[in-house]
Amino acid sequence: MITHLLTRIDLMMSGFSKGQKRIALYIEEHYDKAAFMTAAKLGETVGVSESTVVRFATELGYDGYPKLQKAMQEMIRSKLTSVQRIEVTSGRIGDGNVLDSVLMQDIEKIRRTIEETSHEDFNRAVDEICRAKRIYIFGVRSTAAIAGFLAYYFQLIFDNVTVINTTSNTAIYEHIFRMTSDDIIIGISFPRYSTMAVEAMNFARSRGAHAVAITDSMASPLVASADSILIARSDMASIVDSLVAPLSLINALIVATVLKKKDEVSKTFQALEQVWNREGVYTNHDDNVKKKSYDL
Repeated sequence: MITHLLTRIDLMMSGFSKGQKRIALYIEEHYDKAAFMTAAKLGETVGVSESTVVRFATELGYDGYPKLQKAMQEMIRSKLTSVQRIEVTSGRIGDGNVLDSVLMQDIEKIRRTIEETSHEDFNRAVDEICRAKRIYIFGVRSTAAIAGFLAYYFQLIFDNVTVINTTSNTAIYEHIFRMTSDDIIIGISFPRYSTMAVEAMNFARSRGAHAVAITDSMASPLVASADSILIARSDMASIVDSLVAPLSLINALIVATVLKKKDEVSKTFQALEQVWNREGVYTNHDDNVKKKSYDL
């Protein structure tokens, strides 16, 4: 079955009606805009009825317009420049309430993540993390923040964690060249996908290490080299990527790992609490209240 939308359109163009051809031509030239239009809006833009747009989606082989819309969105995920992202976001939100709009979009992405993430892959990833000799966490550019978050907690739980957030090819390979089949790599990348993340995952596969991909869809280039695939929906919000769902998935990964190693982790954190208390790492609320009362 032909999966690429533009290929389908090209092959079927001669059989389309006049109205369908107008839709097809608009999608070919402006799929970055059409991807975020409702069926009614797309119809209004090209001068056809909403029902014609819906029939066009069915004619292409999609189970309704939402599936066609999703196909268009997948096409642009890795191709929009920062300037184009601003234009698309402006078109989606317009003069509406930015705060409510962005938060509601994030809620929807978490809902979709719950539906689409494989529980089997998630549980396998947790098992492999707990048995690995060395754990490598790869995240660069915008994903460096959530890679660092994961690494912070894993470095408290394990003593064999390496986080890789450099953009230097040489430095990356200096980090991972000792990787073996006893190790695991967790590669994190979302559109626009990092070439270096793909290369690191390919290297891990060549060494026999278990590779976990945290990415946004099965169309991601990280998937080909991954043993466990954790899908977390992301989306563009102006020039930034929404990483709310990926961070939530990473939270779940940390919690599941802690529960699997509960006794060992409890001992570790008991020792850490003693150090933190002795060194005054965290403020004591009661002491602050007393100090304020003395100041008065």
